Amino acid sequence: MSDKKPKIIGLTGSIGMGKSETAKIFERANIPVFDSDAAVHDLMAKNGAALDPIEKTFPGVSGPGGIDRVALGARVFGDAEALQKLESILHPMVSDRRQVFFRQKQDHDLVVMDVPLLFEKGGEKDCDYVVVVTAPAEIQRQRVLARPHMTVEKFEQILAKQMPDGEKRRRADFIVYTDQGIPHAEQQVAEIITEIRAR
Repeated sequence: MSDKKPKIIGLTGSIGMGKSETAKIFERANIPVFDSDAAVHDLMAKNGAALDPIEKTFPGVSGPGGIDRVALGARVFGDAEALQKLESILHPMVSDRRQVFFRQKQDHDLVVMDVPLLFEKGGEKDCDYVVVVTAPAEIQRQRVLARPHMTVEKFEQILAKQMPDGEKRRRADFIVYTDQGIPHAEQQVAEIITEIRAR
């Protein structure tokens, strides 16, 4: 096994911009993707490592299937202190999983770290390159409001926590525009992979 580490591509974008779909495009190109949201789901699922510490901190939020995300969300939404407590439980666990994942992918030249709040949490410093996924605000709004249980108020509260799209694009090494369909996004991702490999 070589000591050469894969280059880390940070993948991020505001809610409804098409980041999850773009992550799938990278996976189809045989580039491993570490999905931070999926890791959190796993940690909070039945028998998940975060189950006990979250239940101790927020009594009554766990059920037979693990953490009740709706109940937990109600406890932390709009409460900065509660959210910080939750993040202090989850972030180290997610970080540990990410390190293990990257160690297992040493035979790849590139890996993707899919993190919704990459810039907001300072995660870009762990990346060699950052790809920001974007779409016009009107398309973003349509996509998000079409989701189940989503309200305008909730959407606006989520947006308020996220760095503005324009600022993310300004900080990006590469941008993927997702408003012209998947083939167009695939073409952009292929070009980004080629360019990173050429560097």
